Amino acid sequence: MTAEPAPDLDLAFRALADANRRAILTVVRSGPRPVGQIADQLGLSQQTTSHHLGVLRTAGLASATKAGTRHLFAVDTDGLAAVRTYLDDFWPAKLSALKAAVESRENGADG
Repeated sequence: MTAEPAPDLDLAFRALADANRRAILTVVRSGPRPVGQIADQLGLSQQTTSHHLGVLRTAGLASATKAGTRHLFAVDTDGLAAVRTYLDDFWPAKLSALKAAVESRENGADG
């Protein structure tokens, strides 16, 4: 059995489980955006959007920078890299199983 995932990875998966948070990440992946613009684009209130951004920041999936009086939010690529690294570990086993299935089928067809 493998070790349990790190708590920050757990927070990331909990954050990504919410459709609004995934939508927010989609909006800000092209560049930093202020809360109001994110809220308008998604049809959410600023209060709801701020709440979801807080969860994303706590999970390490979003970051904020200050530009004058505004806070701009963007994807935190380091947080997403941790999620990707975790998920990438599943691919070698799946690819090996697929290869074995294809080879088994090919060997069966030869006979």
